[in-house]
Amino acid sequence: MNIFGIGLPEMILIMLVALLIFGPKKLPEIGRSMGKAIKGFQDASREFESEFKREADRLEQPSVAQQVPAEVTPTVITPTEVKEVVTVADA
Repeated sequence: MNIFGIGLPEMILIMLVALLIFGPKKLPEIGRSMGKAIKGFQDASREFESEFKREADRLEQPSVAQQVPAEVTPTVITPTEVKEVVTVADA
């Protein structure tokens, strides 16, 4: 049994020191509050992970503005049309 790099003998020693410092009446309350804190951390971690995945999926999908039309037909202007535009602009 190895939790956070701490073996069973070390955990027993930590529990005995905690029992001596806090007493038998405070230990269940401390354990409950630590459990709630760990549960809250896990919930926040899951929420952050799901938000991160949602944003990554949103960025992978191309938006409408990023989509390029299938075919773009260029406009061809003939020299006579250019001449007509120039003469109209001069007038």
